[in-house]
Amino acid sequence: MSKAGGENTITDDTIAEMLCGDSRVEQAIRLIMKKYGEALYWHIRRMVVVHDDAEDALQEAMMNVYKYRSTYSKDFPLSSWLYKIATNEALKLLKSRAGFMQSVDDLGDSLKNSVSAESDPDADKTLILLQEAIALLPIKQKMVFNLRYYDEKSYEEIHLITGDSINTLKTNYHYAVNKIKEYITEHSLL
Repeated sequence: MSKAGGENTITDDTIAEMLCGDSRVEQAIRLIMKKYGEALYWHIRRMVVVHDDAEDALQEAMMNVYKYRSTYSKDFPLSSWLYKIATNEALKLLKSRAGFMQSVDDLGDSLKNSVSAESDPDADKTLILLQEAIALLPIKQKMVFNLRYYDEKSYEEIHLITGDSINTLKTNYHYAVNKIKEYITEHSLL
């Protein structure tokens, strides 16, 4: 590849072809990491909060991209497929953290405490409140809010990632926004 054209000009369709073939799989994984690695890391990190956990989940996600590449369908956008795998890894990590007898939704306080522990001492207090509010959301609301607000995904894309109906996604997003506003308003007055 020439430096003038570079790897940035490679389309998702080309990456998908490389991934599903046998001879250029490693190159496809490198291209995926170059193009989507940071976005997938932050998607996972916003769900699991802790940096080391996010790195571990991203590594597992990339191994699953490799392992399950034969299940990829060209009818599915590559980015949505990658986000689905990353989301599943984040959920798997949260479920293991919750343990056998606890729901992932019960991790809110623990995740909220991790926000403070992971935050830079000079971080903007409003941004910390936002992250704490997101950490306290039920997992479905958190996923939809993060995908919509941070990753700027359409409801159609989020549907492909989560499998939830568009109406359910809109409802979850609405509830998430209201809960976040309430939390920030209540805690910024303290």
